[in-house]
Amino acid sequence: MSDILEIVDSLESKVNRLLLKIEEQRRENIRLSEELMKSKGKVKDLQHSIEEWEEKYRSLKLANSMLGSNESKTEAKLKINTLIREIDQCIAQLSE
Repeated sequence: MSDILEIVDSLESKVNRLLLKIEEQRRENIRLSEELMKSKGKVKDLQHSIEEWEEKYRSLKLANSMLGSNESKTEAKLKINTLIREIDQCIAQLSE
């Protein structure tokens, strides 16, 4: 009978330890989930910042080409032609 009580006590002890570990893992999971969400937010902000800087770079590149930079005059002409076509489309839509 004593052996059975020892086994039951041992099992109870092990179950309690497992329950504690489960609780610790649950808390760790919550912490990691929060950290992941913060990291995703930072990544999204950085991607937005990269897009802004890329747009600024394109604008600067276009401005430099319009100021007489020989290497991208053709690019500037293409951009101007694209803008003219877009304006023409807008005018056509407005006149409908």
